[in-house]
Amino acid sequence: MVFQPAKWPRKLRSAEWFGGTSRDHIYHRSWMKNQGLPDDLFDGRPVIGICNTWSQLTPCNAHLRDLAERVKHGIYEAGGFPVEFPVFSTGESTLRPTAMMFRNLASMDVEEAIRGAPLDGVVLLVGCDKTTPSLMMGAASVDLPAIVVTGGPMLNGWFQGERVGSGTHLWKFSEAVKAGEMTSEEFLEAETAMSRSPGTCNTMGTASSMASMAEALGMALSGNAAIPAVDSRRRVMAHLSGRRIVQMVKDDLKPSDILTREAFENAIRTNGAIGGSTNAVIHLLAIAGRVGLDLSLEDWDRFGKDIPTIVNLMPSGKYLMEEFFYAGGLPVVLKRLGDADLLNKDAITVAGEPIWNQVKNARNWNEDVILPVDRALTSQGGIAVLKGNLAPSGAVLKPSAASPHLMQHRGRAVVFEDIDDYKAKINDEALDIDETCIMVLKNCGPKGYPGMSEVGNMGLPPKVLKKGITDMVRISDARMSGTAYGTVVLHTSPEAAAGGPLAVVRSGDMIELDVPKRRLHLDISEVELVDRLAAWTPSHHVPESGYARLFHDHVEGADTGADFDFLKGCRGSAVPKDSH
Repeated sequence: MVFQPAKWPRKLRSAEWFGGTSRDHIYHRSWMKNQGLPDDLFDGRPVIGICNTWSQLTPCNAHLRDLAERVKHGIYEAGGFPVEFPVFSTGESTLRPTAMMFRNLASMDVEEAIRGAPLDGVVLLVGCDKTTPSLMMGAASVDLPAIVVTGGPMLNGWFQGERVGSGTHLWKFSEAVKAGEMTSEEFLEAETAMSRSPGTCNTMGTASSMASMAEALGMALSGNAAIPAVDSRRRVMAHLSGRRIVQMVKDDLKPSDILTREAFENAIRTNGAIGGSTNAVIHLLAIAGRVGLDLSLEDWDRFGKDIPTIVNLMPSGKYLMEEFFYAGGLPVVLKRLGDADLLNKDAITVAGEPIWNQVKNARNWNEDVILPVDRALTSQGGIAVLKGNLAPSGAVLKPSAASPHLMQHRGRAVVFEDIDDYKAKINDEALDIDETCIMVLKNCGPKGYPGMSEVGNMGLPPKVLKKGITDMVRISDARMSGTAYGTVVLHTSPEAAAGGPLAVVRSGDMIELDVPKRRLHLDISEVELVDRLAAWTPSHHVPESGYARLFHDHVEGADTGADFDFLKGCRGSAVPKDSH
């Protein structure tokens, strides 16, 4: 695959606003000049937008203002004109009901902000879980040259001599308190050790997974994904990305040149190798939809099934992103995939050259962090896509985070109608449940929650935890934090709120999970299943107005990326009409 750069110099898109002597051109330039900008910035050079998701309500991204300044240095050095602007920042740790509900809104904000402004290219400053996919979705829809710069992971947490992983230890310590193995005072003391520097989760959660996906797709410079937020090399990466986007504009290297089917195959395999988040499934399906690619759940199973998980990070392993960076980061993983003939080596990246050129000389500095294949955490990592009468359109499970003895399991269903029902019942000693049961949670999908919250990794009942049991099979139409672990079946589609079979599961039903055979089966007759579905009526709340109603009416299922039905593959005009 060879990219042919466009001719330079040429008239750029921004000239429609700034490049003439008409009243309209003077109008656009004169208002910009009230910021103290000199005449020669409007001489036809590339105008580069810095799409910034900085927000104090998005702690993962709270340091992006500094990175934006570093990006500007690079843009100026390369002869560009940088203009920074804010976009909606979907903060995972603070936004209710869930940041996922606003991913599509943020993508629309980004798309229209780029399309409506005098920009020739954009730098996407991202970090927290949904900011990375939402900005990539929006930029892909406009298809101007774009490059991703992530904020980087926070430093390792430490508590009582133990590494503390973001999210992962929150779930672990919470269960330990319920099991009587940790005091409430210790839990509160651990809080201060969990997040001790700026940056995203330090585990291979969704933020780190999506940073890795951006790099594996070729949308970020090589090595971007793992540099810690506070490491000086993160600032260097921002600076170099600012330089690079100017040349990308001159070459007219666009997302549609990079986000090819081969690039998505590379990302799927990479997700398996790093033990990446199940959330990557939904986000990559959505990004592919924006460039008109027919990516499916079956592709996730086809390309990711036999990929060994070789990155020894929480929640699947024992280390954190800091060690991953010191070991060599994602380039080492990509080189390992390439050496095994599991990488489309000719896929073009934002560097303007094949991905293999970027990683072929990468070295592994710690084989306990990035493992040899014969010591892989699991020989078949990736994402397992399950189907059956309980999930006709599919469900997913992360084998590297699951318990091997539960990968084939038949158990009695204990049903929770929604998350409030779960919270009301789970701590009740009278709840009829033991470790052989299968916990089933309904009405937490895209329409049902609404927004598909990360509640799929339901905490176990205290009476089971006190036996020393740490995992049970759990099934839902919800998502799970990439920092979480367990034998958890997620994204069951169609979701309960849309009348999928999950909606009619009853406590006492027997369910069979067979991950090797990719099977998820509700053990009732076909006739009974049809009768139950015919008698079903929705129980979830339908919003009456506003964005929540728009979301409910237009969001698609998790099996196709939970994007809006009207946003796929539609780019429209790159230059809107001038209203003046």
